[in-house]
Amino acid sequence: MNFQSILSEIDSEVARIPDEGKVASYIPELAKVDAGKFGMHLWHVDGDHCGIGDDREAFSVQSIAKVFSLTLAYELEGESIWKRVGVEPSGTRFNSLMQLEFEQGIPRNPLINSGALVIADILYGRLNDPRRELLDFIRLVSGLPDVGYNETVALSEKQSGFRNAALVNLMRSFGNIRNDIEGILDFYFHLCSIEMTCAELSKAFLLYANHGKIPGREEEIISKSKAKRINAIMQTCGFYDEAGEFAFKVGLPGKSGVGGGIAAVHPGKYAVAVWSPGLNKKGNSFKGMKALELLTTKTELSIF
Repeated sequence: MNFQSILSEIDSEVARIPDEGKVASYIPELAKVDAGKFGMHLWHVDGDHCGIGDDREAFSVQSIAKVFSLTLAYELEGESIWKRVGVEPSGTRFNSLMQLEFEQGIPRNPLINSGALVIADILYGRLNDPRRELLDFIRLVSGLPDVGYNETVALSEKQSGFRNAALVNLMRSFGNIRNDIEGILDFYFHLCSIEMTCAELSKAFLLYANHGKIPGREEEIISKSKAKRINAIMQTCGFYDEAGEFAFKVGLPGKSGVGGGIAAVHPGKYAVAVWSPGLNKKGNSFKGMKALELLTTKTELSIF
């Protein structure tokens, strides 16, 4: 299949769609991003790859990075991780306090803010240098030694992160946060500030397309079973309260971020990343969702 030709068709079709999305203004640094940016890159498990548009320009991956932190914590904690965070779709906003109060401090899943904060707490307690060791892990799975944090974005998140502070304090009151709150929040804000390009992000997500192994290497980063479970969580929980819509229209496991990025995988075949900063009302990239729907429509390939 000629994926480059398909991506070029998608580029032309998406360019004709009026962008109804708005950049994430509640994080000041993200509000400065050019809403007209659009990039897409696909890596096949056999090593071939192709891209279009602004696919080599770095952007803040935001919540997409929660997949990496979950992977590392799952590898360290094993199945006991699910005692502190669930695996169900939230059905509410990604930063809901009401749901967390009702469920006594146990987040619905690890990809909403409260769940990712619990994962941050686990890593903060298990690692000697959480920020460095998380980057080391992402550099390992991506094969890219220069992936890093954007300190300006991290500071902007910290200065506007009052709701995340409320979430972590509420969970602390229920005994589901065990380490220093300021340290956990700093780690979480840095996690969300990680910058990658579409080409880099799709390459890193090959881990989930290739059943826990980096293509071309025999080393198992995570077990096939864990890769399957992480893909399942992405499928049902990766798009906040729009996960059902994404499954219905696209049919791939994936994760979005309010920086306008989306990473998705077709297990056994490819990983793809798309970036368009304008978000829909659910907090997902408006044109990114359209592009991935076109991809699975044109290739006639989804997991269903």
